Amino acid sequence: MRDKISSALKDAIKARDARRTGTYRLINAAIKDRDIEARGQGKEPASEQEILQIMQKMVKQREESATVYAENGREELAAQEREEIAVIQEFLPQPLSEDEVQAAIKDAIAETGAEGLRDMGKVVGVLKGKFPGRIDFGQASRFVKAALNG
Repeated sequence: MRDKISSALKDAIKARDARRTGTYRLINAAIKDRDIEARGQGKEPASEQEILQIMQKMVKQREESATVYAENGREELAAQEREEIAVIQEFLPQPLSEDEVQAAIKDAIAETGAEGLRDMGKVVGVLKGKFPGRIDFGQASRFVKAALNG
């Protein structure tokens, strides 16, 4: 993942694409911040999973910012945030559709033998293990709860 980002940064610099260059540099900075924090605690550099989480957090922050900008009539800033989201999402795995999420939840319930809301954590844990970064777990939790209340 780090190599892909570095390579994309080099390509963006060569192409003189200011938006992509800036966004890739922001991604690298966030990853380096995480690495420095981990080093201070005697831990390993950020793993692929942690890099995905960092980028998902960056997307979420930009979505919130774009919404605020749009609500306040700053459409040019909202558009800038949306462009950055598109660049970051190039590195993220494609999210599952709602139907795919529902099917994954049914499979996870069957796999864990979940019978009630007490087993919700088990089901969500299986989903997180099988589909990291591909499911919105806020939404999935509601679906799991509904399925277990059945």
